[in-house]
Amino acid sequence: MERPAWAPRSIDISVPSVSRIYDYYLGGSHNFEVDREAARKAMEFMPGLPKIMQANRAFMRRAVRHAVACGVTQFLDIGSGIPTFGNVHEVAQDACPDARVVYVDHDPVAVAHSQQVLDGNPGADVVGGDLRKPLDILRSPQVERLLDPDRPVALMLVAILHFIEDADDPYAVVAELRDALPPGSMLVVTHASYEGIPVPPERAGGVVDVYKDIRNPLIMRSREEIARFFEGYDMVEPGLVPTASWRPDTAPEEEDPYAFAGFAGVGRTA
Repeated sequence: MERPAWAPRSIDISVPSVSRIYDYYLGGSHNFEVDREAARKAMEFMPGLPKIMQANRAFMRRAVRHAVACGVTQFLDIGSGIPTFGNVHEVAQDACPDARVVYVDHDPVAVAHSQQVLDGNPGADVVGGDLRKPLDILRSPQVERLLDPDRPVALMLVAILHFIEDADDPYAVVAELRDALPPGSMLVVTHASYEGIPVPPERAGGVVDVYKDIRNPLIMRSREEIARFFEGYDMVEPGLVPTASWRPDTAPEEEDPYAFAGFAGVGRTA
């Protein structure tokens, strides 16, 4: 398999990556055949997966605009993936030119491409890091340089927590980040769930099996379990709702049913 110029030498391009599969769902070009093969297998069970990912990105943009409108102009996007049009820094800096954004991802392709996209942008940077090691992220030079520790931060955990297994205690990780960020900070979450998916759970389970086979387990949690991530936060209206239902730009009846799969919410600390 020929290695493209944008692929770091350090990565094994024969192993699928969650962030590159996500890039494929969104119509991006920074993915390999092994990623596309895994995505196509998952889509055999749920052909609407690209729509789910598009709904996630659309929610992210709405949440960023809401944060800026509330005066929060610092963003820490963990599990950011490969930048696509209308990513966090573009939306935030369009609304507030002085907005600061730090992206975090553990995929070297996502980090390398983010560095290219952000070159020449003094208000944004990227960290190679793992959500399961929050202190390493918070102590990184990029975070310390860009994010003012005395001003609120919007913590973006969009489509990432469902890849953290219970054994890694994702609730403790999110709480650690909550306690480390300044008062008035926000938590922005989307999370996969069997609830709301327009196919039977056993069919959706086929997608879970695909991710398990590529050693990136997909943990489907209930609405109640997802709500636990917001402990210590005051929920922003309309609360924790199906992704496309959070302050939609278009009438809900115009949306694809897959856009309502999973849950989305925004919370803010006092």
